[in-house]
Order: sequence, then structure tokens, then C-alpha cells
Amino acid sequence: MQRRQFLHHAGAALAAASAASVAGCARQAILPKSSTPPLPIPAARMASGIAELAPIKAQTDRITGVYVCTRPFRAAGPRVEAEKLDHKTIVHNYGHGGSGWSLSWGSSALALRMAQATGVRRIGVIGCGALGLTSALLAQRAGLSVRIYAKALPPDVLSMRATGLWTPDSRICDAGHADGFASRWEDMARTSHAMYQNLLGLPGRPIEWIDGYHLPGASPGQGEKVSDEPDYGDFQDRVHDLTPRSITLPAGSTPFPGPVRRYTTMMFNISTYAHMLMADFQLAGGHIVVREFTHPRELLELPEHTLINATGYGARALFNDSSIIPVRGQTARLIPQPEVNYALSTDTLGVVPRSDGLLVQAFGATGDFNNSDRTPDRAASEAAVRQLAGIVASMRNS
Repeated sequence: MQRRQFLHHAGAALAAASAASVAGCARQAILPKSSTPPLPIPAARMASGIAELAPIKAQTDRITGVYVCTRPFRAAGPRVEAEKLDHKTIVHNYGHGGSGWSLSWGSSALALRMAQATGVRRIGVIGCGALGLTSALLAQRAGLSVRIYAKALPPDVLSMRATGLWTPDSRICDAGHADGFASRWEDMARTSHAMYQNLLGLPGRPIEWIDGYHLPGASPGQGEKVSDEPDYGDFQDRVHDLTPRSITLPAGSTPFPGPVRRYTTMMFNISTYAHMLMADFQLAGGHIVVREFTHPRELLELPEHTLINATGYGARALFNDSSIIPVRGQTARLIPQPEVNYALSTDTLGVVPRSDGLLVQAFGATGDFNNSDRTPDRAASEAAVRQLAGIVASMRNS
């Protein structure tokens, strides 16, 4: 995830599709930017005019794990299309870069429409990550019988290693394909965001809104542009009406030593959220078969005539799709701190306050693009935590 993803706060607020058909989603009217007033700092979080923020315990001995994922980037954007494989129809739904969770419901709604067009009453879904689970649930809600086939289940799928912020255009396509993909992206983003609004306030807080603080100049670095990565498509202006605008807070109004930008974003508590999706699927009568596929012809053995392929980065090997480029990402997870309810970012560092642990990620370095190595680099994560410790030490209430 790039630094700008902490600063752009995309969201959506359009009506969700009905259980029988997720195809129809009304677009909300675009609001003038000036009509969204800055959010005041809640009085309960103020002490003598200074926002109260619990300090993060940034210590390397509090690291509970270091996790690496390979985000499936495609220059042209996600592959959501149907193709024939002998007597079966395969609906592909993969290649979402760093936006898999964020776009999952909208992308899966599009894939489901393609699957429904075949006229079948039961389908198979290949993969049990963000796109596989949402595809399966939407199919169930449309009245279809669904079976998931997957070589791994949560928490052992790569989707579980995402940071958990709403980042709907993170590495979603390159700038050269942005114009042609923009409308489809907006439909996906708005449909997904509408669904997430219906998941707020549930037990375990699978989805919640949080504030974040960006500290400009808090650390040296290249900023958001990484030299060995392409220019990515940027679509945030298409949904600027859907989230609160960021504001500059002056020095002295927060525990940080200088002025900061405060933003509001949506966060997924991925452990809780994935558990909820799995439970919902199984309670609705869904079946899961643990099975690994190594060649498309093995799909011909399955009883379902229509399949949704949601294998993410795995589609590169399974379907020999060289258009998928792995983009390596690594996070360290610290022991949870329920009192820390804010995100934090600098030019080279990000912190996400998930309920299953504080995620610390360093970014801005070269070498991650087209890098499929999933070997954790603990030294790099410890350096990021020490960098965070320096920021915490500068806070007034630390």
C-alpha cells in the first residue's frame, strides 16, 4: 500500500443491490467539495485544547509476527470476464492489486452477473480469499447453490495479510489504462462501499471508521513515488463525495510536535471480517472442498458447469497468466492495543490499529515490484518499529 492510500479517503454511499440481483446499484449524486465541512475534534478527546491520543507501544519485542503478501497487479486492471473451457464457463475475478478487499463486493457482483447469464442454478467458486468469499455469498443471496474449492482457507490465504484499509485504487491498474477502466472501477468502488456501510456496528467490529494522522516530513524518503514501479491509475476524484475531507490541524492541537493532516478512513478488522464471511457462507448451506488445482483441465472434473475463478495471484500459475505482476508487501503485527484507535502515517511508514494487532508497514523502497519472494525480512520490520518509536517519543502524552 502506498503512502497516498493513507491520505485519500475514498468511500461510497449508493443503495445496495437486492438479495436476488446485485446488478442494479443507483449512483449517489456527486456533492460539491465545498459542501463537506471539516469534522471537528470530538470534545471527549480534548484536554486543554489538545487531542488525546494513546501512545503506541512501539517495541520490537511486541512484534507477534511478520507477514508478506504478493499483491496481484495487472496493468489493465482486474480480469473480470467469462470464457469457455470445453463444456464449462469460467468467470474470472482476479488481479486487484492492493484493492482486493476494498473492491471485492463490486467486482464479485459483476462476476456473478456473468455467471447468472449461463442460466445455471449451482456454481463453483475457486478460491477462498476476499474475492472468493464475496462471490460465493452474493451467489447464495441470489438463490444459487454454491460450493467453494480452495487449497487454503482463512487465515492461511494471502488476502489475510492485507493491511485492512479502504484503498480501492491501490495498484489497481497503470496510468495508461486508467481512462478505459475508470467507469468500471467506480461501479465496483461504490457497490463495495455501500455493502460495507451495512456491515458497520456488528459484533467484533468487522468494519469501522477511524481517524488517522499524517505527519509531513516526519521521516526522510522518496514519498509515494517508487522509482521501479509504474505510474498507477488514480481514481479518487471520482468518489470524492463519499468520505470526510482531510484537514490540517495546527501545531499545538495534537500531541505531535508540528502541524498534521487528519483524515478519516474505513478499516477492515480482517480476522473478524473473514471469520464472519466464512460463517455466513456455511450457515447459508455452502460447502467447502479443500483442493488444489495445478492445471485448468482439472476444473473439467468438477460437477458444476459454471465456475468463478477467484484465485488471485494463484491465477498466474493456474491459468499461465503472465499479465499478473507480483508486488511484494510486508507488515509487522504488534500486540493489540484497544486504546489506540487511530491510524498514523508518514512518507515512509504506516500504522493501522486493527483489533487483532497494530500493523506497521514501511513503504517507499524499491525492489517490491515484480518480486514474488514471500520470505519475511524481520530486520526491516524491526527497523520500521524503531522508526515508529521515535515518532511516539516526540508526542506530548507519550
